[in-house]
Amino acid sequence: MRRKILDQMIYWKKTSAGRTALLIDGARRVGKSYIAEEFAKKFYKSYILIDFNKAGKDVRDLFENNLQDLDSFFMYLSALYGVTLYEKESLIILDEVQLFPRARAAVKFLVADGRYQYVETGSLMSIRENVSDIVIPSEERHLKMYPMDFEEFLWAMDEEPMVAVIKMNFERKKELGQSLHRKAMTLFRQYVITGGMPQAVMAYLEFKNFMAVDEVKRDILNLYRQDIAKHAKGYERKVESIFDEIPEQLSKHEKKFVLTSLGQSTRFREYESSFLWLEDAMICNVCYNSTAPNLGIKLNRDRTTLKMYMADTGLLISHAFDENGLVSEEIYKKILFGKLEINEGMLFENVVAQMLTASGHKLYFYSNADRKDRENRMEIDFLITKSKITDRHNVSPIEVKSGKRNTFVSLKKFIKKYNEQLAVPYVLYTEDLMEKDGICYLPVYMAWLL
Repeated sequence: MRRKILDQMIYWKKTSAGRTALLIDGARRVGKSYIAEEFAKKFYKSYILIDFNKAGKDVRDLFENNLQDLDSFFMYLSALYGVTLYEKESLIILDEVQLFPRARAAVKFLVADGRYQYVETGSLMSIRENVSDIVIPSEERHLKMYPMDFEEFLWAMDEEPMVAVIKMNFERKKELGQSLHRKAMTLFRQYVITGGMPQAVMAYLEFKNFMAVDEVKRDILNLYRQDIAKHAKGYERKVESIFDEIPEQLSKHEKKFVLTSLGQSTRFREYESSFLWLEDAMICNVCYNSTAPNLGIKLNRDRTTLKMYMADTGLLISHAFDENGLVSEEIYKKILFGKLEINEGMLFENVVAQMLTASGHKLYFYSNADRKDRENRMEIDFLITKSKITDRHNVSPIEVKSGKRNTFVSLKKFIKKYNEQLAVPYVLYTEDLMEKDGICYLPVYMAWLL
């Protein structure tokens, strides 16, 4: 599986020169261990992978008792794994390091020693119990790893020519034409169904069967539930209730998370830690309301008004349509052929949130429920900022439309009111690319290019 994060890892190797360890943080089953080992095989003379899911007492004792004598530490480690280590040419991978925080704390001493380089991988890295008894080393460079985006999915599907065409037409703002657009939308719908979890993509490549994919996704969802029960100590029921509520909240016309669905007298402060837990675990992407589309979107954030998206849209489908334990083939066919009229908006908005997150954007939306002035009453799905900031015109509003009956009342009111602050407004939809009345209409499969 070709992953974009590999380029960032290569950049770290070139620029760090051993002065930092690389920490790769991501949700369970997102491909962290795989990419760390691929990196080691391609760019080092030798490597040791210490998997703390499996590491025995003898390995753990090295981190407890031998850090004062690193000569013996490396000698024992080399003997235990049967791998010769070469100065400046070997990599040591601390896999699932959250399971043994003492190893993460040891990074400070290992990096200072300078003989070898280090990659750490883990999930739930900022959860309290995984950092409570250690000093987090400052000698870490932190990378977040997300599910595969649409470009990575196309690479896996051996569709690199399609990637080139989509990129070129996005840059030139040209339509693809009927045949290519239809093919791109079919591939995109396959991506929405499968999602970006590598095991699910592998199952699809091997079996070309959505039921086989669904079983993989359901196993991952069960892992998430186990993690919630095990690690969200003290408020696991609140975390689980939010997690279970996500599909229903996203299926509504206004997708803001309504707290009263969890209980009539629920207050945000009672659940804030639970929302943050799901965000920290990278199981969900949280999108906050920004009350004004100015340069400092974060400064205008209303933390109590938010939307909760699943980090992977394929998982959302298996989470949402689970009445019989498995999503039926019939539902998958309806999604593939664009016939799932009721919930398709939920899926498209979620996948856009997923791709914007993977592209480095923090998620914000705009909502104003002004009861007195209809011109102020509007909701915009997403707001993103330009990579290069100027005096004006820095924020792009994004509307996501899944159907053919598209109205853009909110977007047009938003453009009229905030014209001085806005860069290019976008509509992401199922038709081919076009520009009209100052709005760029992009096929939804181009979202990862924004």
